[in-house]
Formats: sequence, C-alpha cells, structure tokens
Amino acid sequence: MKTTAVSERDRILKEVRAALEREPRVNLHKFPVEMEFRDGVLTLEGEVEHVAGKKLSLELAIAVRGVTGIVDRLHVTPATRMGDRAILDAVRDALLQEPTLMNCSIHVIRKGQLETVREVTDEPHGSIRVSVNEGVVLLDDHVTGLTQKRLAGVLAWWVPGSRDVINGMAVVPDQPDSDEEMAKAVRIVLKKDPFVNDERIRVVARQSVVMLEGDAPSAPQKEMAEFDAWYVFGVDKVINRLEIRP
Repeated sequence: MKTTAVSERDRILKEVRAALEREPRVNLHKFPVEMEFRDGVLTLEGEVEHVAGKKLSLELAIAVRGVTGIVDRLHVTPATRMGDRAILDAVRDALLQEPTLMNCSIHVIRKGQLETVREVTDEPHGSIRVSVNEGVVLLDDHVTGLTQKRLAGVLAWWVPGSRDVINGMAVVPDQPDSDEEMAKAVRIVLKKDPFVNDERIRVVARQSVVMLEGDAPSAPQKEMAEFDAWYVFGVDKVINRLEIRP
C-alpha cells in the first residue's frame, strides 16, 4: 500500500514537472521550482521569471490528475530589488494617487503597527489595509466594487520590488463577477499603463481567460499589455494575439 502511494506521488510530480517544462513561459532551468505532494495537495515553491510564469505554473499543476489542491509559494523575480519599507511606501502612494480609490480609507502596517494614511468619513467606499513581508504585498479589509479591488491589486503589482500580491480584500456589499466585469477591469488597467496604447487593443474575457486582440507597436509593448492582464485579480490565463505593427 505504501509502495503504491509512493509511486502515485512520483507519477504526479513527474507529470507536473513535464507540463511545466513544455510551457515556454516557464523556465525551470533558470528558475527551478521545488515541488512536494502529500494527500492530494501539491506545494510549489520558488522564484519565477514573471507573473505569467507563476499563474501558468499553478494552472498546469492543478490540471494534473490526482492534484486536488495547490499551496502557492511561488514568487516573481522583481524588476528592482527593494526593501519592504520602500515597497510599502510605493504601494501606499500609488493607492493615494488613484482617483478610483479617492473615497477609500488607506492604512498601512509598519513594524507591526497600524498607521492611518487617509481616513474617509464622508460616504466612504471602503478601507484598504496594506502590509509587506519579504516583498510580498498583502491587501486586506474591503472595498465596494470589484473594479476597485482589481485596480488596487494591479497598482501593487506595478511597484518594481513586488514579488507577489495577495489580494484578500472583500467586496462589500457582495458583487457578482462576470466576463464583462473582468474585461472592463483589464481595459481600465491597459488605459492606465502609460507604456501601452490601449486604443489598439481589444479585450475579450470568458471564464477567467482573457484574450487580447489588435496590435502593438513593439514586442516589449505587446508583452507589457499581456502582463497587465495577468496582474488582474481572477485572471487564470491570457491569450495574446496582438500583432506587432509599428
């Protein structure tokens, strides 16, 4: 019986590794991923190249027969190495400057102490609490709309030192999600990115899969548009059909 369990574990680990090796956006040779499997739960740990590599790794792993749950310990290699204090300040400033969040109270947790940055008492649209631990940004508390939740998460991802963003904010009152709601959020994010020409991009969302169609003036801008979509909370896959047209 024990031998059967061991062989099943080995099969699952082998299939997950093979699936990741076949995916061109996941580079296991440059960014190795440690795996552990027990009682149906697969733990993935390591640093991946970008947000696409992280989300694709999770999607491919959960699709393997026998994997019933994932413990996500994958972090993204930051564009710039920053300390937690600098990341916290950058996320705080990004949230404060975002017009969509102007009616949200903002709090940060620094060295275990809660600091109120902005308190909104007149028709508040939520309260956002931010903390950072080893480059991982945690967004907590609540907002009043899915767009606010998603936009706050992307703003945190855009900070160069962020290694991961855990968006734990509730939406109060509860708001049903939809394909159009997700597509709208991606369009808003693309419009806010100064390095992307959103007017040349069409966005379609279906069951957590986002498709980008149209064109981009360069390969880097095509990739930036794709990463923007990956950053949006709830997006499990991005199909980038943008053509490069200077």
